[in-house]
Amino acid sequence: MAASLVRSCSRASKAITTVRFMSNVPENTVYGGPKSQNPNQRVTLTQLRQKHRKGEPITMVTAYDYPSAVHIDTAGIDVCLVGDSAAMVVHGYDTTLPISLEEMLVHCRAVARGAKRPLLVGDLPFGTYESSTNQAVDTAVRVLKEGGMDAIKLEGGSASRITAAKSIVEAGIAVMGHVGLTPQAISVLGGFRPQGKNITSAVKVVETAMALQEAGCFSVVLECVPPPVAAAATSALNIPTIGIGAGPFCSGQVLVYHDLLGMMQHPHHAKVTPKFCKQYAQVGEVINKALLEYKEEVSKHLFPGPSHSPYKIASSDLDGFLSELQKLGLDKAASAAAASAEKMEPSDSSSSQ
Repeated sequence: MAASLVRSCSRASKAITTVRFMSNVPENTVYGGPKSQNPNQRVTLTQLRQKHRKGEPITMVTAYDYPSAVHIDTAGIDVCLVGDSAAMVVHGYDTTLPISLEEMLVHCRAVARGAKRPLLVGDLPFGTYESSTNQAVDTAVRVLKEGGMDAIKLEGGSASRITAAKSIVEAGIAVMGHVGLTPQAISVLGGFRPQGKNITSAVKVVETAMALQEAGCFSVVLECVPPPVAAAATSALNIPTIGIGAGPFCSGQVLVYHDLLGMMQHPHHAKVTPKFCKQYAQVGEVINKALLEYKEEVSKHLFPGPSHSPYKIASSDLDGFLSELQKLGLDKAASAAAASAEKMEPSDSSSSQ
């Protein structure tokens, strides 16, 4: 009886352990009582608000794929933006306009798989939210449901954009606004031009940011505006501002992953790399050097050598394989196989070490 009870308890314990490690079994987070905050859990809007109230700068990086998302996650960045700038940085277009919602969703899903801690924000691409509030809400829903994002970002401060932002918030989706230089509006702006450089434009930046706050946005990106304008907008708002080319007086900062790493070395990209971007590394030079070294080693038959050819065939199986090749009349192939096996054998010096 006792032995049977022990076995039953053991099976139950194993079952519980199995359940705990099943990713599709939800934890009891709603009715389970208060829990201490795990630093590895997803950053929330509440945490961002707390940082903002304490005056702690918010860090944000724009990324587009799984490897970069993993790096951002490891670094402990607060927010990861999947930006429509992927059109330029990843797809090689001259503007952000061509990228589609379907392409953005691919980038969103890849980032969501790699970044487990940062708050994830997905850009609404051009042409997917301008027609109506219904279109805007439908697109935002897809970015969350199909893209795995926590929030969306939309550009501009026209009446229709403010209405769209308000409707998306009312649909239960967190929205980040974006004012100043809004790349999707280059047709109207006449190119990638900084904003807020005169009285009218500067006042408009502040008023637009305030209107987005009123619409329910949890944060506003300020892009390419003079520092005093960014400082005024930050002071006027109760929500955090995220600066990019807007000086040091915002609530946080954002840069593009590829830009801050100095990854892109192509002349075209160098031509459009923003003046405000600080390069914290020259990763592009390291990549170029590695590729040239790889090319040289392959060209000279130096790679792969024995140490990078790990899969072996036993001597007895090799002899049988050579015999079968000869039976098939493939003497030349048998000779090539035998010669390659000799070359892959470790030298006396390496085997004695």
